[in-house]
Parts: sequence; structure tokens; C-alpha cells
Amino acid sequence: MKIGNVELCDKPVMLAPMEDVTDASFRLICKEQGADMTYTEFVSADALIRNIAATTRKLHINAAERPTAIQIYGQEVGPMVEAAKIVEEAHPDILDINFGCPVKKVAGKGAGAGMLRDIPKLLEITRSVVNAVSIPVTVKTRLGWDCNNKIIVGLAEQLQDCGIAALTVHGRTRSQMYTGEADWTEIARVKENPHLHIPVIGNGDITNPYKLKEAFNRYGIDGIMVGRASIGAPWIFREMKSFMETGEITSIPVAEKFSLLRRQIRESIERIDEYRGILHIRRHLAASPLFKCIPGFRPTRIKMLQAATFDELEKVLSFIENDIIPNLTDNNTLE
Repeated sequence: MKIGNVELCDKPVMLAPMEDVTDASFRLICKEQGADMTYTEFVSADALIRNIAATTRKLHINAAERPTAIQIYGQEVGPMVEAAKIVEEAHPDILDINFGCPVKKVAGKGAGAGMLRDIPKLLEITRSVVNAVSIPVTVKTRLGWDCNNKIIVGLAEQLQDCGIAALTVHGRTRSQMYTGEADWTEIARVKENPHLHIPVIGNGDITNPYKLKEAFNRYGIDGIMVGRASIGAPWIFREMKSFMETGEITSIPVAEKFSLLRRQIRESIERIDEYRGILHIRRHLAASPLFKCIPGFRPTRIKMLQAATFDELEKVLSFIENDIIPNLTDNNTLE
């Protein structure tokens, strides 16, 4: 698959952009585990042009994680164009526009998925950003605002006419948020449109290697983004890639999974500080499938998520790894 001048493999598996999740450390780990492309957390155009430090830090890209896209969002043409030019100076491989974020603080202000209620402005922003930069521009969006306004098939053509190099479709409407099931048949309709020539990337509910392979085979899309299933489980890309290539899922030792989580903790602390770094990583620990099959785990989980220092957290993780897991009757559930 090719996005502009960016060459990817056939049927690439990508790390989806997620706020407070896809920081530089996590992206690099996912890349090492097999992700074919990574996306930054979304970047506010308004905050970027005001040079807010927390926002500009999101533009940092490690050479080892490439190809990488920086994603921006906003609701006005001028700030989005100015932000796009700033992003281009950070030298990402791709600039992605977020027209899909459903949360109230974004969509409620008209940005993200909120743009799906103002298609003329959505298209004006897209066209203006494409014309303002020389790197490939892509768009990530949803099926429409609600079930009565699934407009993605026609919108995809309009976005292509604006000059985007690829389109990612999350198979839900904004009103669904993250509830219900992603509608992959609607994503397939986008891909099947004979007037659409840019790559179509699907997103939504791809939680294991079996669903990944089924989506590629059944819906004919060009690439797949994996989002929430990677939180606390960056090794999912390794499992998915091995299944796509060999038909078998690589068995990753529990000790290696713990090592990856510990690396995330250390690098989060190094990037921010001990207290806030641990707060940041709690989302990964809370979501990690590594702990979900352990019976009677709730008291230990609470201790893990309440740990305020690295030493406290390491003590809990060591207890889980060395005392709880070896005594489980069925260790395979953790593999």
C-alpha cells in the first residue's frame, strides 16, 4: 500500500491515534512489536499555534518509529492551515486530519467528529491544508453524525477531490461514541466505490488476530488501524503480524510482556516525572489483558492502580509476576 510517497507493506496494520495513549514511547514500542505505521496523539491546532509546550512536545518523532503521522484537529480554516505548516516543519511522514473524535470537549465545539455537521467547512479545511503543505495529507473520520446521516460513501469521494492521499474510516457514527459494534459493511461500501482510488483504512473493534484477518479478507480494505486493543498490550501487533504471515499466533512469554510494561513505566517517568508518569501509565495497566484472566485479582489490581511511586508499583508487579502467575493452574490464558 502506498500513501503519497510513503511505501507500506501489503495489508499494513497501524497504531491508531489515541489521546493520552500514543506518546512517543508507546509508539516506538508498538513499532518494534510489528506496527507498520504509527500516529501521534491528536494535536490541537489552536494550542499549537499558541506554542503551548505540552502540545509542541507531541510533535517529537523518533526516527526508529517511522513512518509516522502527526494528527491535528480544529474547527477553523486559518488555524488549521497555520498548524499544518508548523507540523510539516517537524518532518512527519504524513499529516492526518482528525474529523472523527467524538468526545464532547472536541466534537461539541465543532472540531473532530463535530465537523460532520458542517461538510462545506470540513471540505474547505481539508482542501486548504492539502494546498498548504507538501507532505501527504490523510483524513480519519466516522460514518456520519448519527444513524440517520451515514454520509461516508459520498464524503469519501469529496475528500479525495480535495487531494487527500488516504482515508481512514471508523465504523461508527459520532452519536455511537464507542458503543455498539463497528459497521464494517459501511467501510466496505467506501472501498467498493469505483470512483475512489485512494487507500481505505478500516478502524473499529479489531481486538485480536482473527478479527484482523477476517476484516482484510471479508471487506477488502487496504489497511487496518488498531486502537483500544493495543492499550496495555503493545505485543498485539506482533501477534497479528505473525498470524497474517504464518497462520499461527506467536506465543509471547509472560516475562516479556511484563518487561514491555515496565519499560513503558520507566519511559513515562523519564518523559514527565515520577508522579505524573505513573498517572499516565495507569490507563495501560488498567486495560492490559495480562491481568484480566487472574481470578480474585481485584485487591491486587487496586494496589497496582493506587501505587504512587515506581518502587511501590514495581513491588506489586513483581508480586503478580513471581507469586501470583506461577501458581495459576492455567498459565496459558496469560500467553
